[in-house]
Amino acid sequence: MSGLRLNRALVLEQRVEVADGAGGLLNSWNTLGTLWADIRSFSGRESGGLGVARSKVALKITLRAAPQGSMMRPTPDQRFREGARIYLITAVADGEPQGRYLTCFATEEVAA
Repeated sequence: MSGLRLNRALVLEQRVEVADGAGGLLNSWNTLGTLWADIRSFSGRESGGLGVARSKVALKITLRAAPQGSMMRPTPDQRFREGARIYLITAVADGEPQGRYLTCFATEEVAA
């Protein structure tokens, strides 16, 4: 994978449900660890609703592979955090035949 630069530190987070004290559940995020990645955008669009414009960018995030079952192998129910930026993971695939890299497809949505 030529031109690959794993120079962005991303925090991998897992959604957990926490009791809200009133019989319901709240979603919270548990940190699993930090992974170094290469991030590339490949499409974007603008959407709106209720008077708020939103920008949605599709991303291809490449990182070193982790074995199946490892807590450091991202899954589509997780997300990456980079400072205040959030990347929701939508799919994960092997990045190349040798199995050295994973490709995570993710979206970042921000209010414009």
